[in-house]
Amino acid sequence: MARYPDDLDRWRLAGRISAEAREVGRAAVRPGVRRREVAEAIESFIRSRGAEPAFPANLSTDAEAAHFTPPPDDEGVFAPGELVKVDVGAHLDGAIADTAVTVEVGATGRQENLLRAAREAVEAAIARVRAGVEVDELSRAIEGAVHARGLKPIRDLSGHSIQRYLLHAGKSIPNVSGLSSDRLEEGEIIAIEPFATNGIGAIENGPFGHIVRFRRDPGAADPVVARLFERFRTLPFTARWVDEADRPRLAAARKHLQTYPIFLEAGRGLVAQAEHTVLVTADGAEVLTRAPG
Repeated sequence: MARYPDDLDRWRLAGRISAEAREVGRAAVRPGVRRREVAEAIESFIRSRGAEPAFPANLSTDAEAAHFTPPPDDEGVFAPGELVKVDVGAHLDGAIADTAVTVEVGATGRQENLLRAAREAVEAAIARVRAGVEVDELSRAIEGAVHARGLKPIRDLSGHSIQRYLLHAGKSIPNVSGLSSDRLEEGEIIAIEPFATNGIGAIENGPFGHIVRFRRDPGAADPVVARLFERFRTLPFTARWVDEADRPRLAAARKHLQTYPIFLEAGRGLVAQAEHTVLVTADGAEVLTRAPG
């Protein structure tokens, strides 16, 4: 029997807000603009719509595949020709949507093949979504679309199922075939996120990307840390969201935290990403994060 979320309208609204926030980010990424200003504009927009960011706005550049968000003191700016992955998410009481687009700063057009590969891959996978389908069918569609552009999918990154307050809920949607024996279930919510590269198609851990999350409830021993857990639960967050006076206590709570390294393409190739959150239906997919209009 299909099990749709009881609060499906809430998930749909989270998807619309996420899509709008993604477009805010897409428009804001321009030469000379500060990265921190763009991240804060995205996150402020989400809050203005009555939601909360599901994770810090990711603005990973070039060979960075994922997990960079600007720290509180970041003064870096975008340079013409950079490939920026604008990866955003919103949640409403734990109903999460996750979506991404890749922007070439200054729109030079030099990397259009890479951008198209990611966009075509996500659409190819969405076209195969339906209840009961093998996840590997989506993976083959992603892999085929990226290879058709003469590029490689990143084999050790994947899409994922989403549940309330769980951004990565256990089921993976690999970007290459042969890695999953799962099937999609009617009513589940998944994020499909192909990564295409002109590198070797793998990632390695880079430096700390300024994103953390609580592994579990830290208890009440430290009131500041307990208050932060009450606010963020196990969703990812960043020091930019924490009052400056509380940041030392956050740093001292490292044993309770998972830190996210920046994922770097192992051959230092350029990386493009596209992502949508979809609801699996009996005979297809309802895309929750389509662009407004």
